[in-house]
Amino acid sequence: MAANRSLALVVRGVEVFETSLVVTLFTRELGKVAALAKGGRRLKSPFQGGLDLLGVSDIVLLPKASESLDLLTEAAPVERFASLRRDLAALYAGYYVAELLTDLTDYHDPHPRLFDAARITLRHLGEPDLRARRLLRFELACLRELGFMPALDLCAHCGNEVDTTGDVAFGLATGGVLCPSCRPGQPHVVTVSSRTLEAIRVLASPGQAWRELASEPRNSGLGPVRQTVGAVMSHVLGHRPRLWPYLGV
Repeated sequence: MAANRSLALVVRGVEVFETSLVVTLFTRELGKVAALAKGGRRLKSPFQGGLDLLGVSDIVLLPKASESLDLLTEAAPVERFASLRRDLAALYAGYYVAELLTDLTDYHDPHPRLFDAARITLRHLGEPDLRARRLLRFELACLRELGFMPALDLCAHCGNEVDTTGDVAFGLATGGVLCPSCRPGQPHVVTVSSRTLEAIRVLASPGQAWRELASEPRNSGLGPVRQTVGAVMSHVLGHRPRLWPYLGV
């Protein structure tokens, strides 16, 4: 089969044999792939540092016709994120990005916009004042791109418009806000405020308005947003993200 070339973010590496690695790559063109990098552990590796965890590389992949691992033939470094090497909090945040890409996506299912969002997020994790908001934006990008974005205006059960000017029922299993008629009997329902819903809308939207959340006193506490988005993410994953204890959330 013909070789494939793509940009790739290295999200996992496992040592195998004496000199090789099995790497999980989130690529822009091919989606998530697992590949064998022969000689990847050698002191003079043929991959020239292109297998560094959380680095972006230009890779060439030889797909296998069977269910065996693809073969990585080239991996040249393209971008390394300096803040991840000098800031432990940024590194843990980067590991969280890798965890979401690994656990939420399927193999060979490309999501170029999600790749771009991950790259931009990793590039700016060294900004401590915005780090929490960038992670929230990335989580929401994952939910949107993979079809799990919760409904914020229309009832997730019946589709009717919901009055979100006050406290609103939010169904984790149903997938968003619930109108008063649909609320009874729904499992895993929490209550969220109109302020929380608006902050989620801003964080999920393009543009720079999300930055202003940090400087507006009425929105300075993003704890409820963190709890709501985190609950949705845990429900989608089926478990609490493993990196959360290291993120202070």
